[in-house]
Amino acid sequence: MNSSLHIIRNGSLLEIILDRPKANAIDAKTSFAMGELFMRFRDDPQLRVAIITGAGERFFSAGWDLKAAADGEASDADFGPGGFAGLTELFDLDKPVIAAVNGYAFGGGFELALAADFIVCASNARFALPESRLGIVPDSGGILRLPKILPPAIVNEMVMTGRHMDAEEALRWGIVNRVVEAGELMASARELASRIIESAPLAVAALKEIYRETRELSVEQGYRHIRSGVLHHYPAVLHSEDASEGPLAFAEKRSPVWKGR
Repeated sequence: MNSSLHIIRNGSLLEIILDRPKANAIDAKTSFAMGELFMRFRDDPQLRVAIITGAGERFFSAGWDLKAAADGEASDADFGPGGFAGLTELFDLDKPVIAAVNGYAFGGGFELALAADFIVCASNARFALPESRLGIVPDSGGILRLPKILPPAIVNEMVMTGRHMDAEEALRWGIVNRVVEAGELMASARELASRIIESAPLAVAALKEIYRETRELSVEQGYRHIRSGVLHHYPAVLHSEDASEGPLAFAEKRSPVWKGR
């Protein structure tokens, strides 16, 4: 494993810590390693949730390593499986990822956070897409994902001027789930992960699949799509052992024992 990535595995939770002083910037080599790691997470049946965070207290990630760029790494270089940072184009990942943003999430760092399913951030977190001021564009998901969350005027200001958004504003706009003090960040992310793990794994996978497959459809079209039989997880969950276990556990006033089948 790349020395810039630290891994903590605790039962069904995987924690990934990006550690590239001073700004946790990501070059192609690190991106490749992150992609391999996220694919291992995807393919490991024992793992349910991942948390991605940055080492230190100042930077979650400053995004693309501009020193690598100055040394000749192209902006359209091959960043490996899953796209930049290993997650931004990993579209078949049906397990939740939590971004624990511990400071500045700029450029590709913000795009990495946006590719996660949940964002928990410290109160000192700042978000920005400054690529236009560097002569490039935020094409690792920023210009695609952010307009699905924010009004056009706010998106335009962020991508065309690089203006910063603080944690409280990000919470108001619904970009992040929680804002906590820096010392409580990982505890809050782990608590959220534990709540996800309490849900049935097949159901969570089906939810991600349905959302991914229907987000661009009307409600009527979405109904037709999920009833068409083309989805994988949704039909499986309807006839799973877990679908029987949930109501039974509720009736017996006990916690369900999920088997993932």
